[in-house]
Amino acid sequence: MRKEANLFKVLSDVTRLRLALLLFVNGETCVCKLAEALNEPQCKISRHLGIMRSAGLVRTRREGTWIHYNLANPRSFFERSMQEILLKSLSDHPRSKKDLNRLLHASCS
Repeated sequence: MRKEANLFKVLSDVTRLRLALLLFVNGETCVCKLAEALNEPQCKISRHLGIMRSAGLVRTRREGTWIHYNLANPRSFFERSMQEILLKSLSDHPRSKKDLNRLLHASCS
């Protein structure tokens, strides 16, 4: 049960929860767009994504100087269920809608 508890720990942070939802809905996304979508500095977003990566929740792909993040494939029924719950329960949240709208208009400079 330690892996399951760790998942809850990682997602207990609001920023990481918002990032997980953006990645679930949008798929692979550049860190610069995620920072713009959450209206936070890129260094803060990178730090949170690093925590998520250490926990096995996200994977990365480098393209030039940019790093793209994506949710990792669920490793268990529990992780798959948590992703589904996340999408179903938070995608209509007002803050999530604002984040997703900003993500649609975000661009890397």
